[in-house]
Amino acid sequence: MDTADLTAPGRRRKAAMIVQLLIADGQKVALSRLPEEVQMNLARELAGLRLVDRETLNAVAAEFADAIESVGLAAAGDVDTVLGALDGQLSQGALARLQREAALARGIDPWARLAALPPSELAAMMQREGVEIAAVALSKLPARHAAETLTHLPGERARRITYAMQETAAIRPEAVARIGRALAAVYADDTDPAFAARPEARVGAILNSTRPATREQVLDSLDRTDAAFAGQVRREIFTFANLHDRIRAADIPRAVKGIDNADMIAALGHALACGGGEERAATFILANISQRLAATLRDEIADRGPVPRRDGERAQDAIITTIRDRIDSGEIAFVTPDEDEAT
Repeated sequence: MDTADLTAPGRRRKAAMIVQLLIADGQKVALSRLPEEVQMNLARELAGLRLVDRETLNAVAAEFADAIESVGLAAAGDVDTVLGALDGQLSQGALARLQREAALARGIDPWARLAALPPSELAAMMQREGVEIAAVALSKLPARHAAETLTHLPGERARRITYAMQETAAIRPEAVARIGRALAAVYADDTDPAFAARPEARVGAILNSTRPATREQVLDSLDRTDAAFAGQVRREIFTFANLHDRIRAADIPRAVKGIDNADMIAALGHALACGGGEERAATFILANISQRLAATLRDEIADRGPVPRRDGERAQDAIITTIRDRIDSGEIAFVTPDEDEAT
């Protein structure tokens, strides 16, 4: 019997009659395989049945028998059975996606899958989705996870989302469940992505190796086109000129420990002569190492004199590479967005 037929008035009552007839005959009816809404409608109809005259029952039974006899093909009605029948016939990607859809349909909590995402990914999701959807998502996260996620959002966006949370009180549970399933299907999809790194990380990695003038032109253009994405890219950029914004003062001694002295002199000398962000980074380093070492470096910088741009940039790249290695190994860490705003 087509489960869609049970949604029409009149046909529900007929279906209830057939089910009652089978039950009275001692037959087991696998109603649990039907969608829950259909099960509930059928149960309500069964509860409403009273006396049915034999002529009506015979007519309904005959109609049901005719419908059964006219069926030429019956396929499995659930995804798990279908996937078993198609074993070895589907690609791994298609199989994984269908299995995830089946898991969501069985009631696996999509919010638990979303809560397993890192705060930075959740924040990116809340940047792309509407404010009301983001407010629902934030409401469903554990408090600590939600707090961490907020630190990855621009202040105005965070304010709008938290303000919108007051509108979520009237949302019905089924609507929240639908939102969770939709978000999990898009953002908690664990298939292998085409690119290992996030878009902002890929752009940041490219701009890290780009000439400063080109880098600023690209960032300015991104600011005008998509300020939120530009902000994410800026957090991925780590060059000598923004070293003082990305590294804690207390970590500087460990960050530059063991760096070749010639590289330090060339990098700092070139930066002090350039001014701007590079000069601030050089001053930041000199202010946060021992006074004796800083004085020695200043003397050696003065003795060397002007540093060719190519030599200075090569030495700065060497310092940044060493610091990145120490960040990757966990010796030191980047300044987090909330620390950056606090300073």
